Amino acid sequence: MKSNLRETLVAPVLSSPAVTSGPVWIGVVLGLIAAILYSLKAVFVKLAYLPSGGVTEQVPPITLMMLRLGFSFPVYLAILFWVWRRTEQKPSTRQIIMAMMIGVMAYYFCTWLDFTGLQYITAQLERLLLFTYPAFVILLGAMFFGGELTKWGIAAVVLAYGGLAVVFIGGDITESSNLLLGSALVLGCAFVFALYQLLAKRFIDSIGPKLFTCLAMLGAATAIFLHFMLSAVQSDGIMAALDLPARIYWIGLIIAVFSTLIPSFFMNSAIGRIGAQKVAMLGMIGPLATIVAAILVLGEPFGFWDGVGTAITLAGIALYMRSSSDRPRKT
Repeated sequence: MKSNLRETLVAPVLSSPAVTSGPVWIGVVLGLIAAILYSLKAVFVKLAYLPSGGVTEQVPPITLMMLRLGFSFPVYLAILFWVWRRTEQKPSTRQIIMAMMIGVMAYYFCTWLDFTGLQYITAQLERLLLFTYPAFVILLGAMFFGGELTKWGIAAVVLAYGGLAVVFIGGDITESSNLLLGSALVLGCAFVFALYQLLAKRFIDSIGPKLFTCLAMLGAATAIFLHFMLSAVQSDGIMAALDLPARIYWIGLIIAVFSTLIPSFFMNSAIGRIGAQKVAMLGMIGPLATIVAAILVLGEPFGFWDGVGTAITLAGIALYMRSSSDRPRKT
């Protein structure tokens, strides 16, 4: 039983990454756009947390998450209905439940850790910390998915976290009201995201990226709405929780469209075309996009040692991606 479970989980990670027909460059473009749009999410969330219009009380993370899914979920539901009607071989009950559970893990729990962590740290540091998820891919892969812990993998992890150490010791982007708590929350998000990357490929291959994305979002939306309802009832009620400035609703809509709807389909389509490994490599543009946007939009600092640490961390991630792609795959 244990052997069968291991083979089931390892197979999608070690098998050929591309399962969708079409030019490879389409997957590359989709992956790049998804990485940039996802990276801007941190900037939008930080904008929502800024006081304005005489309102000084910070909007709760679960409220932002509810707005994000509230605006985007009807689209996912419509696409789910459209794809389901045109799918000849319907997914099994187990596949549906697992896709929804993976969605809860990635789009609810992971997002809650991320949004909560952004209350305490800069958008640049959040993206840099979140981008170290390949280190968790190495560890989880070696422990549970039949991966190998190679010397290059270990060197990549040491290099990536060495760059973070440079940022923490001498950087300006670590200015924070609670640096350790915010960093721990975002690192937790990176851990969960790594697990999502390892698990999602199999279900994307079996039921398709569109259907998987919609089912995953259906599970996440259910968890988010329940969390929001319980939180609102325990405080001042649902109407009071939704009594927000217009700018918060606009930011929620922007996050829903440009940092949720579009990149979620683009990323899963890219994974289906070129595999999670290459999509992760393309994601290296994410921290750079966040740095530029955070400096221009939020006015966040970025000093010399921030640049040095960021470069070292990105080099560590690149080393891991390169060594993994060069290593022969098991069959």
